[in-house]
Amino acid sequence: MSSHRKTRTTPGPLTRRAVRIGLFAAGVAGAATAVPAQAATAAPHAAVVSDHVFSHADRGHHTEIRDSFTVRQFGTVNAAGVRNQANAVSAGCSADDHCRSVALSFQIVTIAGEHTHLNAVNLSDAANKECTGCQTLAGAYQFVVSTPTALRFDRATQNKLDDIHRRLDALTRSTLPADELRTKADGLAAEVTAVLHDAVANAPKGDPAKDVTLHRHLDGWPGH
Repeated sequence: MSSHRKTRTTPGPLTRRAVRIGLFAAGVAGAATAVPAQAATAAPHAAVVSDHVFSHADRGHHTEIRDSFTVRQFGTVNAAGVRNQANAVSAGCSADDHCRSVALSFQIVTIAGEHTHLNAVNLSDAANKECTGCQTLAGAYQFVVSTPTALRFDRATQNKLDDIHRRLDALTRSTLPADELRTKADGLAAEVTAVLHDAVANAPKGDPAKDVTLHRHLDGWPGH
């Protein structure tokens, strides 16, 4: 489930609407984790989350396809660091015996507060290592929902997201060519955005145009 690594610090407070894309320390990258800085209480707290999808194909395992679809609802926070990353590698195959490596990561994060410090990172990287004719694709889609008051998805919203998740799983397992796979992944991302817009529109003081932000990064995809 998937690595460009740099470090950058956020120099000052960001309002909830000023989404700053930067990298927190390289050690944060890892398997999907959600680590509140304090125990969850009614009081505002800080939260850090990292979701990482990695796929690797080679002569011993010609095809590897992985995806992740995570929903993180943090409530009211003073600060949040959110990272989403997809990495795909193909190694050592040939044009006559090529590999296929696909990594897709969809991350949804909700936070609330009027003056939240937010550091959002979204990365993808696809690498062919001595792999002629291999198909290596990595896509990272990060959805940040920032509202004045805490937003919790109702059952109808969660059911819609679960359905998109199932279709992402099916898409990742498909043998579609890269350009068609990218188009369908973008279509699923558009559906997620629409679901989030509807959820925010029904929330107190919600403004879908300002409260939902999509970060999209693709690597190894032809024609993008």
